Formats: sequence, structure tokens, C-alpha cells
Amino acid sequence: MPETFRIRPRSESAAVAEAACRLEDEVWGHLGYLNFTDAHHRHYDTILTRFADLQLCLVDDATGEMVALANCTPIAWDGAALPSRGWDWLVEEGARDDAPAPNTLGALAISVPPRHRGAGHAQRMIGELKTLCERQGFSSLIAPVRPSRKFGHPSVRMQDYVGWQDREGRCFDPWLRSHLHQGARLVGVCDRSMVVEQPVAFWEAWAGRRFETSGPFEIEGGLVPLQIDLDRDVGLYEEPNVWVRYDGVAGARLN
Repeated sequence: MPETFRIRPRSESAAVAEAACRLEDEVWGHLGYLNFTDAHHRHYDTILTRFADLQLCLVDDATGEMVALANCTPIAWDGAALPSRGWDWLVEEGARDDAPAPNTLGALAISVPPRHRGAGHAQRMIGELKTLCERQGFSSLIAPVRPSRKFGHPSVRMQDYVGWQDREGRCFDPWLRSHLHQGARLVGVCDRSMVVEQPVAFWEAWAGRRFETSGPFEIEGGLVPLQIDLDRDVGLYEEPNVWVRYDGVAGARLN
């Protein structure tokens, strides 16, 4: 059977860009509160537009349907320290107007709709990002990975979760395992990768419930509990991710 899937850049046409937006909304809509990190709100759309030629879309030419998406940003990284601010830091670095010439590709998200999962598209997009990194002449590919099953264990520390193994002795988390299988190295946990601080009413709207007391509360898709402070009228969600790195840059460490 001939290969019908082809990579198209977001910059190819307005139709491709619009389809990419729809796919991203479909995949991440239930986690829409993540759109309210300061970095996402201020800079994410800028990155998608400024680096549209680096945003990769996997399209089935037989049907015209987009089945996967890989978003990324080039940054300048000295290879020395990856910060605890993870995804937010990566977006801010990518949006800098005064940044040095980039030498690193930072992966922001790989998105596959539920109906197209299990076909290897996510793994292919990891490979496409590695190819893009090499083609652009970057020395590094880094990613603040959002483990795919951590939401089922929100009270477990990410540092502990990363060390879990399945019955075959492999990394327990399927998405982390996919990165390791493709040659990534775990660098460490970025504890404050995506930070959302909003009034309690904002979180009540997302959670579909009232918060009558202060304290930790689990929310849909959350990797850690939401912290509610009624006295300050604030809900704070600090999502940890896991830094991984592909390539030969030596000496990376976590702040």
C-alpha cells in the first residue's frame, strides 16, 4: 500500500494553518486552562506565526485530513542549564526579539486526535522533529515532555513517577517511553513548567464546581492538584513536566 501521509509546514497555506488550529483545539480543548499561562497568553501565537515554516503537520493526502501536529520553536541555548520553568521558559525564549542566533530546537507539543492514535503518528512526529533539527543545522533538540498517564496519579511527585517501571522493566509512562525509544535522554523534572494563576471563579468555571474551602483539588487532566486560596481569591496550578534532550551536547543539568 503506498504511503499517503505527507508532512506539510503550517506556512504552506492559510488552509493548513486553520486545520492545524482546529486539530490543536480538538486535542487540547479539555485542558484549555493551560492556555492561560502568561507565556502562552502573550507569546504562543507569535511563535506559531513567526516560525510557521517549522510547525509540522502530518496530512493524509488520500483524505486531506490532518492527523498529527508538531509545534516547536528555535532558541539559543548554551547547553548548560535547563530551568524549572520548562515550557513557559521555552516559549518566552522563542519569542525574544533580542535573542542570539538560535542553535537549538525546542519541542512544544505533539498533538494527535484520539481517533488517529495507536497508528504511530506521534512517534513519527518525534522523528520529524529530529530531522528538522538536523536540517536546520541546530545542535540540540530539547523538550519539556508532558507524561501521558501522570494525570491518573496527580498526588505522586513527578520525580517519583519518572522512576516507575512497567512489568518489563521499561519506563512506565508511554509518552516518556516513546521519547526514550527514539534516543532521548532524561535530563530532569521541570517543576514549574506551566504556571496558571487565576481568580477562584476562573477555576470554578473550568472545574464545573464551587470551591468552598482552601486547599488542593484535583482537576480534569491535571498532572498535579490545583491549589485554592480563598483568602487571596487565587487558584494556582503549577504543572511539572520532564526535560528530555536529543543529541550530543554535553553537560546539561537542571537548575
